[in-house]
Amino acid sequence: MNAHEIDYEIFGEEMQYVELELDPQEAVIAEAGNFMMMDNGIKMDTIFGDGSKQNEGFLGKVLGAGKRLLTGESLFMTVFTNEISGKKKISFASPYPGKVIPLDLNEFGGKFICQKDAFLCAAKGVAIGVEFSRRLGRGFFGGEGFIMQKLEGDGMAFVHSGGTTAKKVLQPGEKLKVDTGCIIGFTKDVNYDIEFIGGIKNSLFGGEGLFYATLTGPGTVFVQSLPFSRLAGRILAAAPQGGGKDKGEGSILGGLGNMVSGDNRF
Repeated sequence: MNAHEIDYEIFGEEMQYVELELDPQEAVIAEAGNFMMMDNGIKMDTIFGDGSKQNEGFLGKVLGAGKRLLTGESLFMTVFTNEISGKKKISFASPYPGKVIPLDLNEFGGKFICQKDAFLCAAKGVAIGVEFSRRLGRGFFGGEGFIMQKLEGDGMAFVHSGGTTAKKVLQPGEKLKVDTGCIIGFTKDVNYDIEFIGGIKNSLFGGEGLFYATLTGPGTVFVQSLPFSRLAGRILAAAPQGGGKDKGEGSILGGLGNMVSGDNRF
């Protein structure tokens, strides 16, 4: 199934959203919870799977949708279709601070592999599936386990990242070492593996985990500066513990420093 051709524009700096322009009968698919706003005349439907396997029968649809459960996603997706004449616009927003990355799958050989929670939306006809790792070490220590998400087709897809995005184009044999949580995604020819950091002091006291992700070219890699897991960990670490007292962040005086600065909670 050829993907619908859609125009788009990305707005914002650190809290971005993407606005898609749909011609009559054009449609876009999205995960639940990413919708922001849309013009009147666009119809929303919940479908089984991603709608890309219309000709494979019921069993094919079940198998395709069932794989999505392995990534922690729902069996169902949402499709938004412009059912009236004239162009209509619909917007989808990132679920946390970061960037929206447009991907023309034609430019990446029809396939892009990404973290299992990175997908935002795509033109109808793009297939959203799972990518299994055949490497035991990567499965146990790679952060994303054996399973990542894959986007296949010939249309536009959009993924989101945390913080600032870095795009690296790797030459054949060129290797990039990345924190496992900082990977957004990569093209199909990139070899993804893990590598032990090495050294007792590094392992015990380095604070960076025991393994790097290694990405070897040729291909394109997208890296994020602030994975959501890291952001959530910092928030949990700074949250009031037990009795509701915070950590007095920002002053060596702790709670006394808060009182001086105007925070007089007891």
